[in-house]
Amino acid sequence: MKRTFKDYLIISLKGIAMGAADVVPGVSGGTIAFISGIYNELIESINAFNFKNLKLLKTNGFMAMFKAVNGSFLLSLFIGIGISVASLAQLLKWLLETKPIFVWAFFFGLVLASIFFIGKQIKKWNVWNIILLIIGAIAAYYITVIPAINGSNNTPLFLIFAGAFAICAMILPGISGAFILLLLGAYKPALDAIHQHDIKKIALLGFGAIIGLLTFSRVLKWLLDNYKNATLAVLTGFVIGSLNKIWPWKKILQSEVINGKTMILSEKSILPFQFDGNNHLGVAIALAIVGFVLILLLEKLGTKKEANE
Repeated sequence: MKRTFKDYLIISLKGIAMGAADVVPGVSGGTIAFISGIYNELIESINAFNFKNLKLLKTNGFMAMFKAVNGSFLLSLFIGIGISVASLAQLLKWLLETKPIFVWAFFFGLVLASIFFIGKQIKKWNVWNIILLIIGAIAAYYITVIPAINGSNNTPLFLIFAGAFAICAMILPGISGAFILLLLGAYKPALDAIHQHDIKKIALLGFGAIIGLLTFSRVLKWLLDNYKNATLAVLTGFVIGSLNKIWPWKKILQSEVINGKTMILSEKSILPFQFDGNNHLGVAIALAIVGFVLILLLEKLGTKKEANE
């Protein structure tokens, strides 16, 4: 596929959206990748990092290997993610601290629309696929209501496991990697390692992330290649179940101060009228509609582009 500079710029913009989503502990960058139409290519590009293609570095040089792993696509995407984490993500963090209902409402509308987007790609519905959708929804919902582990674990094996598990969540539509780290009790060690510039702990988390990324992406690719409808049904259910995590109105059940910031360990969804304080219902509904319509517009533009090609 021959791409222009404009195409790679659009990929970077999608990366910015993915990076911003991953900052929100409840929204997965994988969801953004799916609804922006780059999910399959992302999985395939990650899977291209194999011994055969890495050998090209020695035999044919860097550019041959770079082309074999779809390097231009990955570079454009990760540039966007990096820009987002360094800039836009800070704005999202501030909004989450000051206007959480607004942020959650927008993402709720966005993710709600993505359910229809992902579900539409299932070409054949049968009893088995419906069962898988329900299983995926129940599993994701259960994850959102599990109380986070109070405390932390700093052993090397645990940090590797946490990095691998979190990255798997990041490429799955549904729950975010940041939320998984919080559930495992690895969020504090990860933040501490970054703030204290602890290279050893950062390397362990990174090593786990690489292992998780290269192994889980292969499993996902195999499932999509061989059981596409069933896999999409599970992913659709997973996104449905994750809606509980991003419901705008919550009651905090348990929290802990981590590095000077209050981290929520346990909470439950409540009705807007049960919310203690201003529920901002009108603005929240408007933002949810904006998020929903945004996905519909992106789908329409994508369909129009495919028709022109």
